Amino acid sequence: MPALNLIQHHPAEGPGAIAEWARSRGITLNVFRADLGQLPPVSAAPLILLGGPYESGAGPAWLKTERQWLAGSLDQGAAVFAICLGAQLLALSLGGNVRRMAHTETGWTTVTFTDGQTLKVLEWHEDAIDLPPAAQLLASSEVCEQQMYHVGPTRVGLQFHPEWNAESVAILNEHFADESPLPREPQDSAAYAAVFDWLQMTLDGWWTVSCGEGACRNAAPPRWVAKRPQTSHRDPQGFTTASQPNGGKPPRHI
Repeated sequence: MPALNLIQHHPAEGPGAIAEWARSRGITLNVFRADLGQLPPVSAAPLILLGGPYESGAGPAWLKTERQWLAGSLDQGAAVFAICLGAQLLALSLGGNVRRMAHTETGWTTVTFTDGQTLKVLEWHEDAIDLPPAAQLLASSEVCEQQMYHVGPTRVGLQFHPEWNAESVAILNEHFADESPLPREPQDSAAYAAVFDWLQMTLDGWWTVSCGEGACRNAAPPRWVAKRPQTSHRDPQGFTTASQPNGGKPPRHI
């Protein structure tokens, strides 16, 4: 059974819907708690980086250790699927920048892909990414232009949270209490379903080119540029790309 390393940064922010995707694909998800000093050896093994309430360029000592570990893994050729804080760490490692936004972006937000397709997603962040020189932009929102990017076929960063399902939101609301801006009313199951469909398709494409020969040798190539089957306008099935120029504190980017 193939295995995939996942880096978690906070006790209230686990893999969520990513775990469901991994189970359905027969992939063993190895979860490492970076905030507890857990990291796999530096290697070329594919990995997923989750978010967390820390400054990507500063933060606690263990985050500095993780930045060094990530740089080493990238030097080995590791494929990376990174979310929020993880996407910021990836961008920094590849020569990008992270800056404070004028306005925090929270709750359900519509992101628009570079082919015009849209998806309703959950957000909670106040920092934004200035993309690395080799990155291509894949999606933006009204508040934050850099919502999704990729550097080559195997390194992908998302500012939004497709892994958050209703259970994830409930856990975050319980942990952060009044600090949490996430929805507390009954949840829109159709919106979560559309995001999960998109997440499965996107992870399938990334995993295909990331896991090498063996379990994935007969899989189709990723569809960063692809036609989509007839589905909801909230369920993008592929994207065109465009070049992009260029503690105890409240959460900065979850």
